[in-house]
Amino acid sequence: MIAKRRLVSQRFPWHNSEVVNLPSSLAGQLSNAATLTLELVVTGLARFMSGASVRWVDCQPDTCQRVYFANHTSHIDVVIVWSALPREVRRLTRPVAAKDYWSRGWFRPRIAKAYNAMLIDRRSIKVHQSPVDLMLREMGDRHSVVMFPEGGRTDGQRVGEFKSGLYYLCKKRPELEAVPVYLHNMGRVLPRDEYLPVPLLSSVTFGPPIWLEADESKADFLNRAREAVLRLAPREED
Repeated sequence: MIAKRRLVSQRFPWHNSEVVNLPSSLAGQLSNAATLTLELVVTGLARFMSGASVRWVDCQPDTCQRVYFANHTSHIDVVIVWSALPREVRRLTRPVAAKDYWSRGWFRPRIAKAYNAMLIDRRSIKVHQSPVDLMLREMGDRHSVVMFPEGGRTDGQRVGEFKSGLYYLCKKRPELEAVPVYLHNMGRVLPRDEYLPVPLLSSVTFGPPIWLEADESKADFLNRAREAVLRLAPREED
């Protein structure tokens, strides 16, 4: 019996646990390849399902550090904005997403890994560990971020009031370009409480960047940022 087992191991090396252990470098390469494949699949699927047209108004794609801030009506928004960026910009851009949603199940965490999401735990915010501080650490001096200042999804009929996170991020890093983004029709692509997207025509519009001005109050800056997003809405929504 022992000899027979040895013979099986020689003929079929995958029966031997020592043989199937991959070198860490090879395992890393396989993991990177899998992540890249998933990135391409997610990007292609997001573009197909949303049918989103992408417009840049008085703004061009750039690898400089930016804060892309958009209105929020659907869980798919984060994937749509990220997928709308050119690949070289996408690689340096990290979407900010809710940890309680994107860490659940088997599929969501893998999608979050594919687009290098920065997961924020909204239920355990501490004084010395604010979401803004976490974003700044993760951004370093290289990465841009995608965020949704409304703080939660709206019904898509209006853009809600902006929370203070965008202001404090720009206050601590005033050199960052804050680029407004308007998402049109995304709430109908993936309606609230639905799990499968519905293919519909939609659009992603990037507008001219703004900066926090010296001595500008929080309320004034957030109102100005919200107006910058609203100005990008299609005419029929004005």
